[in-house]
Amino acid sequence: QVQLVESGGGSVQPGGSLRLSCDFSGDTSYFMGWFRQAPGKEREGVAGISGAGYTIYANSVKGRFAISRDSAKKTLYLQMNSLKPEDTAMYYCAAEEPRPIALGRLLRSDEYHYWGQGTQVTVSS
Repeated sequence: QVQLVESGGGSVQPGGSLRLSCDFSGDTSYFMGWFRQAPGKEREGVAGISGAGYTIYANSVKGRFAISRDSAKKTLYLQMNSLKPEDTAMYYCAAEEPRPIALGRLLRSDEYHYWGQGTQVTVSS
């Protein structure tokens, strides 16, 4: 059973930074992603990374967020800078077994079977 455990969420003022972590028990060849869901809104893809390390970002976070993985530690990261109030949401990491997939589809939640429980990020002054 693949398990994912997120950490690193919290409250921060606009313009601040946070780094989310996701400890992962699966194989490092899995493709992975970060998603978020705000109250009353659908879950949206924030960033994705393929097994080979290619990355993709939602337009809303491009240039501010960075996804990375430490294969030795089996940890996925999301560095979030220049945070805005609209970034407030529950953030989830997700993973899927390796298979051919277009990079753009890494931001689709229906491409993933394995999910963490989420970590809350609140951006407010």
